[in-house]
Amino acid sequence: MIGFLKGTLLQCTPERALLDVQGVGYAVLIPLPTFYELENVGSDQVVGLFIHTHVREGAIELFGFWNEKEKLLFEILILVSGIGPKLARVILSGMPSEQLLTALAAGDTARLATIPGIGKKTAERMVVDLKDKVQALAKEMDQPLLADETETDLVQALVNLGYKESLALRAVSKAREQNPEAPFHELLRLSLRLLARV
Repeated sequence: MIGFLKGTLLQCTPERALLDVQGVGYAVLIPLPTFYELENVGSDQVVGLFIHTHVREGAIELFGFWNEKEKLLFEILILVSGIGPKLARVILSGMPSEQLLTALAAGDTARLATIPGIGKKTAERMVVDLKDKVQALAKEMDQPLLADETETDLVQALVNLGYKESLALRAVSKAREQNPEAPFHELLRLSLRLLARV
């Protein structure tokens, strides 16, 4: 069972990366966030990917992820009845992992149903099957979950200002803790103040 690969990136498309690992070429299926990271690195560079090895009748497929969080999310998604590895990859391509965790934890089926290939019934099944697992995963990864649409909009505003999503997420979460009843503009000001200290 392959869990991690490190090698030279020979080719990369939005769906697949080809890694040369000591003379052996591994074709790895990837979601879009991983593709963007690999694109930033560029071909002929050494990269490492977390791997999920999927074995089915007559075929072995490798799914690769830039970080362990993506891989863990992928592995809980495929536990849902009706979601196979290919659809799980599409889900990770259709929504940033932080937002996906938040939508699952909040039971936001309308938001989940905006992902290509996910209908209302699949979204409902995802929420029912994964709500507890998502909470545990977020805790394990020290990943704050957004409580509502205001927080999601705040994170997006900070990302648009040039902050990394993970930093924006933490700042918004802390700002809400410090002032739970604050309106959007006050939370934004407080979040910016917290980010200035980082």
